[in-house]
Amino acid sequence: MADPSSYRPKPGQIPDSPGVYKFRDEHRRVIYVGKAKSLRQRLANYFQDLAGLHPRTRTMVTTAASVEWTVVSTEVEALQLEYSWIKEFDPRFNVKYRDDKSYPYLAVTLNEDFPRVQVMRGQKKKGVRYFGPYSHAWAIRDTVDLLLRVFPVRTCSAGVFKNAERTGRPCLLGYIGKCSAPCVGRVDPEEHRELAEEFCDFMAGRTGTYIRRLEKDMMLAAEDMEYEKAARLRDDIEALRRAMEKSAVVLADATDADLIAVAEDELEAAVQIFHVRGGRVRGQRGWVTDKVEAVDTAGLVEHALQQLYGEESGDAVPKEVLVPALPEDLDAITQWLSTRRGSNVSLRIPQRGDKKALMETVGRNAQQALVLHKTKRASDLTTRSRALEEIAEALDLETAPLRIECFDISHLQGEDVVASMVVFEDGLPRKSEYRRFQIKGFEGQDDVRSMHEVISRRFKRYLAEKEKTGEWALEETDGEVPAGAPEDDGRPKKFAYPPQLVVVDGGQPQVAAARRALDELGIDDIAVCGLAKRLEEVWLPGDDDPVVLPRSSEGLYLLQRVRDTAHDFAIRYQRTKRHKRIRTSPLDAVPGLGDTRKQALIKHFGSVKRLRQATIEQICEVPGFGRKTAEAVAVALAQAAPAAPAVNTATGEIMEDDDGGTGND
Repeated sequence: MADPSSYRPKPGQIPDSPGVYKFRDEHRRVIYVGKAKSLRQRLANYFQDLAGLHPRTRTMVTTAASVEWTVVSTEVEALQLEYSWIKEFDPRFNVKYRDDKSYPYLAVTLNEDFPRVQVMRGQKKKGVRYFGPYSHAWAIRDTVDLLLRVFPVRTCSAGVFKNAERTGRPCLLGYIGKCSAPCVGRVDPEEHRELAEEFCDFMAGRTGTYIRRLEKDMMLAAEDMEYEKAARLRDDIEALRRAMEKSAVVLADATDADLIAVAEDELEAAVQIFHVRGGRVRGQRGWVTDKVEAVDTAGLVEHALQQLYGEESGDAVPKEVLVPALPEDLDAITQWLSTRRGSNVSLRIPQRGDKKALMETVGRNAQQALVLHKTKRASDLTTRSRALEEIAEALDLETAPLRIECFDISHLQGEDVVASMVVFEDGLPRKSEYRRFQIKGFEGQDDVRSMHEVISRRFKRYLAEKEKTGEWALEETDGEVPAGAPEDDGRPKKFAYPPQLVVVDGGQPQVAAARRALDELGIDDIAVCGLAKRLEEVWLPGDDDPVVLPRSSEGLYLLQRVRDTAHDFAIRYQRTKRHKRIRTSPLDAVPGLGDTRKQALIKHFGSVKRLRQATIEQICEVPGFGRKTAEAVAVALAQAAPAAPAVNTATGEIMEDDDGGTGND
């Protein structure tokens, strides 16, 4: 635990201007990022008497070993830089919201020649129009199914679309009128794009225009006694109204707003967001977070705004954002939101009427989400804590292994030998820390040697990172950074953090190999064990008998889960390598020959076998192939199949011995 006075800046060093500051720990990792109107006043608050600090702030400043800052011109710049650094460094003491689920969106791929309507999750893509998020994917599909009667936009995948283009036959939706079938030319690209844009307008809330237009067309058709057309338009209007009923009217028509509510206690907070477009609730999402820093409701709202709109622009940022408490830097936040939207954004607390009533509904949702999360987490925390305690007791560890790394070897009959490393922290998988290895030290199948190599490579990297960050030097100089010590940018390192426990998939031989690798590197403070699949026995280095955990043990279940995760991760990597090797072609060796010309060759000759039998003149007949390229193709194919007849690159003739051989001994 560091004394904040040991790294407190000298009086007058800190500028009295807006800026962003970073606290770093003894390993130079960034642990907290903050912004301030006045850096001097804000940082002075951290270096007062520890007894007067909030417990979370006290923990942060005693964990830190240094502080640095960057001066900016305006508070808006400080806000943008703070968001960028939190995203880049992932500081452990900053509030970070995490989605309680991966919400689906209704997406229209306007970046394609023929836009497609589909359900999308995950990272948003440029050129795609998104609506939502929705609670369930089936809710999106129900809505789309109703709207396709009026806006028959393409919904098929690229493969189905190309197949329909090739065969000249549309899919079922094209036959029943729920797709305009651009794949077979029923509409041109401009007409289909206009349909997609009308679909987007309707989803964005501009519904009245289309309802009134269809009603007018229906009346005209009825007057002209085109009763079938009038009946079809009547059904279209009914379909649109049913789609609109799925999202109830909550605010005045044409109101675009996001409502954000927060429910919190001393340790955690839940945020709920309702997206209202055209007066209707078009989407809902929720986040939860641990309150790892001393933050009030206004601060939680500010963090939520940063995460919600940090990557958005244009109409994705609404005209109005309603919140339960206004952030401290209201003007800066409002200006930042307006810049991202491209026009003015109103950020305020609803005081009366429908908006206040809807905010109360959002607040109740946030409160329910917090209660549900705490119920789940209480159970999860209890189970995980018991599992870690059982492992520590069974393996005679001094403390519970908060970070566990597991290694597994995978191969297919000695080929494509690979290894995996998975990481569990506090009993949960840390997927960003997973790593894959190719076995390089030898050829063939030897799981023990492979395990020794992988453990050695992983912990050599750990020692290198430890030396690079100057940790050894710090230990030798009582925490002072020596002159010329390597600088660290504070980003998370791949192999910088050691585990308390290494688990290997296997029995005594694999455990012994792992322990030997650590001993050779002089590492003696990391425990090692192995989990054998046959009887689920836990093996320790040097023990003749395994440790047998009860079948009902939470500790055994956690070890099994860690082992199985490593096994699956290794198998996926091994299969990827094998498939990549199998997919290689002799044509890959021809310099400058891309995928398009490779496909042209195969399409022309029908197969690699027939291509191999072709002469250079026949290869030259393929569009885009000159004699030089054709000769290179013939040579590559001949070298890839030594048992096949050799090719005279000068004449294109196939040379055979009298006995049918290749002319080679």
